Amino acid sequence: MANIPTWLPVVALALFDSRGRMLMQRRPAGRHHAGCWEFPGGKVEALETPREALVREIAEELGLSLDASALAPAHFADDQGARPLVLFLYTSNQAVGRPASLEGQEWAWLTPDEAGERDLAPLDRVLLSGLAK
Repeated sequence: MANIPTWLPVVALALFDSRGRMLMQRRPAGRHHAGCWEFPGGKVEALETPREALVREIAEELGLSLDASALAPAHFADDQGARPLVLFLYTSNQAVGRPASLEGQEWAWLTPDEAGERDLAPLDRVLLSGLAK
């Protein structure tokens, strides 16, 4: 049997500031779920651990440097579409400075209630509800 994954691992981050707000970003035009808000993150590449992927993705998207050891696994959600994916959510309270929109996305610090009022990507809504438990 071929050693090819049949599902896509994806990581996301609920980064909290000192006021309990989470860093969220809005998907840019031309992408799947364009205009929806989401936890920042992305695909896990070959030979990366989920934490390594999250550190890389946050640096590429928002110009922030994370300490991988300060990331805590929190929740996950999955999608059984044409190419199934599993979205792993990590949390952190580390101070990282001001995000930059390196991929043209809008970003905001939102309370969990404020995030719940936004148009969230479907799996991100599942992740948000998991944080509330």
